[in-house]
Amino acid sequence: MTTTVAEPIAAAPAVPVLARKLRAPITLGAVGLLSLLFLGFGTSSGEETTFAVARSTDFFQISTWTVPSQPTAILLSVVALALSGVAFWLAWNRRTIPWYLYVGFGFAVITALLTWAGAGKEGTSMQITGLLIGSVFLATPLVFGSLAGTLCERSGIINIAIEGQLLAGAFLAAVVTGYVSNASGSRELGAYAGLIAAPLAGALVGAALSLFAVRYWVDQIVVGVVLNVLVIGVTNFLFGTLLRENTELNQAIGLPRLPIPLLHQIPIIGPVLFNSNALVYLMYVIVIVLHIMLFKSRWGLRVRAVGEHPRAADTVGIKVNRTRVRNTILGGAIAGLGGAFFTVANGLAFGKEMTGGKGFIALAAMILGRWSPKGALAAALLFGFADSLREQFGIVGTAIPSQFLAMLPYLATIFAVAGLVGHARPPAAEGKPYKK
Repeated sequence: MTTTVAEPIAAAPAVPVLARKLRAPITLGAVGLLSLLFLGFGTSSGEETTFAVARSTDFFQISTWTVPSQPTAILLSVVALALSGVAFWLAWNRRTIPWYLYVGFGFAVITALLTWAGAGKEGTSMQITGLLIGSVFLATPLVFGSLAGTLCERSGIINIAIEGQLLAGAFLAAVVTGYVSNASGSRELGAYAGLIAAPLAGALVGAALSLFAVRYWVDQIVVGVVLNVLVIGVTNFLFGTLLRENTELNQAIGLPRLPIPLLHQIPIIGPVLFNSNALVYLMYVIVIVLHIMLFKSRWGLRVRAVGEHPRAADTVGIKVNRTRVRNTILGGAIAGLGGAFFTVANGLAFGKEMTGGKGFIALAAMILGRWSPKGALAAALLFGFADSLREQFGIVGTAIPSQFLAMLPYLATIFAVAGLVGHARPPAAEGKPYKK
């Protein structure tokens, strides 16, 4: 008689349980509650708010509309709280919170804020189109800076020197603009020459960063900070000597607007997207090209491989350090181009430290955008909107002190990065020198 021994049944592989990520929904709930308390119940009853979107050049005119301030602010705040509840339910059940829920929440809170700010302002309306135009324009240097950071960090180089690259680009753009304008007698030609020259200054700072980070293996964060201080010192010195003695080299010359025929007359969208100068149009093109190149091309695959696993990239013949050097210089050039915003795009003369910390906000936009060109664009537009909101509040007049209005873009940066980003994973080899 043969005895058969049953073989043990292999245990089914355990299904990983995703952790509950509650930081974002809790943050949304707190903001929604503050909106209800301070914007909803903080608005006096009986007051009204007027919104306007029409421009004189539009194909057709959209009339202004007036809403009761307190009921509208309360309703919008309740909607925001409801959306935060949906976000909490999704996170509790370990589901992904869709991006459009964040957009809807932001729309509800921002509209409630605008309703509160414009309450009881007779003869004054909240200019929605102007607010959006300012958002795109003020986001321009942040987009260029965050794109520079994305290019560098995707290849493994931490670029803290974006602030210095923006400032260097602004300085060289101003000097070249003044020189060419005087030599040629054409202010427009001078402005375009300054726009072309700005990336050269940023690329020079990027080359210095790559030299110390790749060749000498110096800590990349330390090098970035040192380069920022160096550029500030050099530009301040040249401002006090070269530009003070040769005032013709530092003139307030700006790029002309280039409205796209017919498209710029579309209500709301036209003035925002199709009635800008060359730098803003370049921003659109560079974002699209870089996103396609990074995620849809062989070059982008190699760059991302260098930033994630340089040893593996080296084994298949990719030149790791050469790729990092080229990306860092290219990123510096893009940031330098963004520096032209502060002078030729704005029609301003160069001033000491005129970038005002925008390079560090660009770093936050890069992180919030998850090291992606289109994500960086969206994050930069968020911060640009906060800056434009500050300007509009200053025009209509609010109960918020001017000092707090000046803090608004930076508070938005802290809130977005600390409250919404969560555990963003940077490229694995970021900041690590590659030693053969």
